[in-house]
Amino acid sequence: MATAARATTSSNTHLTMSAEARQRLRNREQVRGYYNDMGGNRGNCTYGIGILAHRGPCTEEELQRPLSPAQVEASFAVAVREAERAVKRNVSRQLLTQEQFDALVSYAYNTGAGGASRTFELVNSGRLHDAAETMSRNIRTTVNGRRVVARGLIERRREESAPFRQTLRR
Repeated sequence: MATAARATTSSNTHLTMSAEARQRLRNREQVRGYYNDMGGNRGNCTYGIGILAHRGPCTEEELQRPLSPAQVEASFAVAVREAERAVKRNVSRQLLTQEQFDALVSYAYNTGAGGASRTFELVNSGRLHDAAETMSRNIRTTVNGRRVVARGLIERRREESAPFRQTLRR
């Protein structure tokens, strides 16, 4: 298993999500008002560009609540910055490529920093293949108290884990 070069503390502080990755993330997520992320009356209440409002379905009032494009964009920008900070804070000993950083930001954006914590630990310790496996298995969500596969996450996780599966590092 090949790993990126080891670095000392805070080696990734100069990184920000690339414009290309930011656009892919934006295109991947919903762009609208409040909605249930599993469709119908299932999943978690979400708004804008994949921002979790709360666990469990939206109320009727939430589903009717309008959001302006400016509100959606502002929420997206804040959530991306939070995900970037989470990656920088939790991956300080493993030097990341831009592609790896982008993938971890996308992952943390979707799972939250807490949901990405095990992956952060694995990457930070240089166990990149194990991190990729952990990311790839994270395709379930809770609906009505049951863990179910969220089919939309399968391809997303394949893309996010890919930079950690590569055997050659430059």
